[in-house]
Formats: sequence, C-alpha cells, structure tokens
Amino acid sequence: MNHLTDSRLAAALGAASQQLRAERTAAGHWVGRLSTSALSTATAVSAWSLVRDRGGCAEGLDDAIQRGLGYLAASVNGDGAWGDTDRSYSNIATTMLVESAFHLAGAAGRYPGLVDRAAQYIAGQGDVAGLRQRYGRDKTFAVPILTNRALAGLVPWREVSPLPFELACLPQRFYRFVRLPVVSYAIPALVAIGQARYFHLPPVWPWMRWVRRASMERSLRVLLAMQPASGGFLEAAPLTSFVVMSLAGTGRADHPVARAGVRFLLDSARPDGSLPIDTNLATWTTSLAIQALAAAGEDVVELNCLDWLLSCQHRCRHPFTGADPGGWGWSDLSGAVPDADDTPGALLALAAWRDAPSCSAADRTRIEQAVGAAVRWLIGLQNRDGGWPTFCRGWGRLPFDRSGADLTAHALRALQAWRGHPAALDVGRAIRRGYRFLERQQRADGSWVPLWFGNQDHPAEENPVYGTAKVVLAFKGDGRMQSPTAQRAVHWLCEAQGRDGGWSGGRGLVRATGDPAPSSVEETAVAVEALLAAPKDAASDQASQRGVSWLVEAIEGGRIMDAAPIGFYFARLWYYERLYPLIFAVSALGHAWRSRHAPSETL
Repeated sequence: MNHLTDSRLAAALGAASQQLRAERTAAGHWVGRLSTSALSTATAVSAWSLVRDRGGCAEGLDDAIQRGLGYLAASVNGDGAWGDTDRSYSNIATTMLVESAFHLAGAAGRYPGLVDRAAQYIAGQGDVAGLRQRYGRDKTFAVPILTNRALAGLVPWREVSPLPFELACLPQRFYRFVRLPVVSYAIPALVAIGQARYFHLPPVWPWMRWVRRASMERSLRVLLAMQPASGGFLEAAPLTSFVVMSLAGTGRADHPVARAGVRFLLDSARPDGSLPIDTNLATWTTSLAIQALAAAGEDVVELNCLDWLLSCQHRCRHPFTGADPGGWGWSDLSGAVPDADDTPGALLALAAWRDAPSCSAADRTRIEQAVGAAVRWLIGLQNRDGGWPTFCRGWGRLPFDRSGADLTAHALRALQAWRGHPAALDVGRAIRRGYRFLERQQRADGSWVPLWFGNQDHPAEENPVYGTAKVVLAFKGDGRMQSPTAQRAVHWLCEAQGRDGGWSGGRGLVRATGDPAPSSVEETAVAVEALLAAPKDAASDQASQRGVSWLVEAIEGGRIMDAAPIGFYFARLWYYERLYPLIFAVSALGHAWRSRHAPSETL
C-alpha cells in the first residue's frame, strides 16, 4: 500500500463505519434488506391463485396476484427467462416456476410472448431432465417445482416423485435413521407435497395406499405444530408457498396452515409486487456488524443492542428441527431455526462485546450465562466426521445436512473465543476433530468450498474464495498458520486475486461473454481479511495491500453498497443482502488499519 496513505485508509474506514452505524434500526440492531426474488414471487403467485380458485379466503389475493405478475413481467432477462434475483443469470428452476405462475393465475393469454419464450428456454435446457440434472439426487427443490408444474397442468403427475410423508409421523429423533429424501428443513414440504402427489396419483400397492391414507391427518398435525406464529415456514416465501399450493391443490385451501401461510405471503409482499427469499437476516447481519465495528476499533457497547441479541437466543426445544435450547437462528422472527452459522456468529459478537473497553461486569455475567448454553449446543451438533452441519447432527448427506467447511471453520473460531468458559470442558477434543475434518476437506489446489455461498460465474456455482478465506481465519485463531495446510490455502488466495486487485469467486473465472468475472466487495473483503491474518511474506503482503486499495477505491467511488449475488439460500437459491458489502468492508479495513498500527496484535 505504498500509494495508499494512512489518511486515505482512515477516511475510507471512517466513512464506511459511519454508514454502517447509520443503518441501524431505532432499537439499535441491523435488519438489512434481502434482494427481491422472481423465484419467491412466482411461488407466491401460484399459491395465491390456487387458494383463490379452490375455495379459500380470497381477500386481497387478486391485487397481490396482479402486482406479482407485473413484477415478473418487468423482471425477465434478455434471453426470455428468469434468475433468482434481479442480478442473477437465468436458470431453469426459476423460469419453470414463473411459467407455472402465469398459467395458474390465468394470465398466460395476456402475456403470450412472455410465456412462449419461457417455454422455449425451458425446452432448450432439457425440461424435466434438465431440472433433475441441476439438483441431482436431492429432491428438496426438484419435487416442489414439478409439483407446481403439475398443479398448473404443465407436466403429468407421474413426473413428480412420491414423497414418504408418513415418515413425518415418526419422532424427530428417528428422522436421521430413515434417510429422508429431502433435507432436514424441508419436512413441511415432505408432508404437503407428498400428500398432493398421493391425492393426484396414489401408489399402485394397496398396502402403501393404506399406510399413506392412515398417515394424512397425523402428518398434517405435525405440519401445523411446525408452523411458526408468523405463518412462514423458516420465514421463507418459497417453502411456505409450496406448502400452501399443495394444500389448496388437494381441496384444503381453507386449512389453518394454508390460511396462516397466505397471510405470511401477503405480509411479505413489497410495494412493487415482489417478495424476498426470506423475511430478513437480522440476527446474522447484527452479529456480523458488531464484529466488524469491533475490528474497526469501536467500543461496541455504545451500540446498545446487547439485550436484543441475547433475546434472539432460542431457549426452548425447537419444534421444527427438535434442536435443543442454546442456539441462534438468522432472524429474531418466529420462523428462524437455530443453526451452526448464526450461533458462532452470535458467539463471536458476544466475545467482541465482552472485550469492549466499557463492558460492565453485569453484562459480562449475562453474556457468559448465554454463552454456556450456546457452547454446549454447538459442541453437541458436531458430526461424527468432525465437521459441523447446518441444523441437525447426523441427518444425512444431502446439502445443508452434511458437514460444511465454512460452518466448521466458523464453529471453531467461536469455540476458540470461549475456550476458557466453564461450559467448554470438551472444547479441546471438538476443536481437534474439527481441524482434522478441514484438513481432509481441503482440495488439492489448497482451497475449500463453502456450503452457504457461491459465485454464479463459477462453473459449479461454488465460491472457493469465500470458503478458503473463512477457513484461513479459523487456522489463525488456533495458531496453525504455519502448517502446510494453511500455507497452501494462503498461496491459493494470492493466486486467485484478479488483475484489478480484487477477488471474485475463484481463480481465473470468466463470464459466458468471455470477460473476466468482476471482483466484488464481499469476496475482496473476506480475502483481504484472511491474508491480513496470514504470516507476512512478500506474496501475501502485496496481495492484501492491493486488496485494501481496491476496497478503499470502492468506498471513494461510491460502490460500497454494490451487493453481489453470492449468497446461497436453501437448495441453492441465490440471494444478495444489501448490507453484506458494507459490513465485510468495514471488517477488512478495520483489520488493515490495526495491522498497520499494531502489527503484533492478534487479529
């Protein structure tokens, strides 16, 4: 950073920090704003249309349907198809859902050119076979999409795989032993969609028909018990929509689950008619923002949001996954579920609060009480392979149930931050197992792939820059940066840097046009923070300095809020969060400032 003066760095960091503080709500925490989603909007339109036409309460539905269709018509990509967000490339899944929505709403005739081009795109992508190829053996999203299309009359019901909804009647502790065909968070879809398939095309075997018929009411009671007060399963519009449309499509448009789901979808709709992929990530963004501002040298106690963060901790056994008390979900809303990314995020934010200059003894006591349950919860979630899954230990090998490198790295950092806590008696063994898992998961080139983040320019839609950076930070926290594993990772990050000094999702990524994949604030920031944690050598020092300069120039050029669609939601659904680039940049630049002025300090 020879050309980057202290004054420029300080000014950029100060401006970004001030902007981040200004994004707080009146209650002192952050809510953020998730991208609008054609996928969510389409599923909601389909659900509303079926409820309206099958005898459910129709109040407000006509207006919501028309506004949703208007948004979809205005958001089509140039190739006649749709991506998950307004910054996403077209894909077969979202385009199938949009075409189904126009048909179920009875609007295909009003938009003939639009619907015809969508059908041509779908055919060109391989139709049903192309959809199945996209999701492989994971039925979590392929079956709901095909159910949507069967309800719209666009595919025969035989194309919809039957789902064993009767398994939902088992106690939750047995779910991991029966190898469910969907991931742990999709039990509501298993029940509602499984029943829709049974209703429209019962199995040929009499004994199977009897078992499923006998399980219908009991599995519906399971569904009702899982539905949160908001009405939105996981606060997610797609999952809630699939449940509602399946119930409506089997003559139960007025079922209590359907009524509550419709209310949630109407409440989620934005003025332009669109819906986000989820209501918000308030707990996640707040945890990250606290850590970022602490890295920037601020006294986070002055943020005055400790009460809010502690109130988000789950203190009862969760009805959705059966998770024990102690964890945090991504939001303070009733549909959130405790998981192994948001819980470490909250633990690290609480560690930053504990270490703040003005943290009182009373607050430290409250924090340590909450941390005890969280540490026990996190250690109890660790899989046999030493890694951490998202929600449930040992449920399976489908995405979001298997262990992930990013989740494991995050859990390790949190456990390291609270290693001396009385609840962390077994933490040493858990940490050792976690590092062995990460060592096994490292790719031959030195990188790791995360579970929850991707890059749409990567051939496999992966994001090794994000995954590798997060693992490197975990190695820093346990003094393992001199290991060959960490050194290979640092070398890979240096090699993955773009010519402009920033990072995209991986090394040498190009767009379909042949142009280099653009660097993003988010990916550049996480790579910089990881390299700043690495032992100083010429390569890592030069790469981190160029990255810091790139971030400063992004702030000076007004590009600090240019969010990139790097987020994966459930079943590889793309999203971006408005606050990610700002939060990530503040954290990276805070560490850059400290590395300049306190090089011996552990970051």
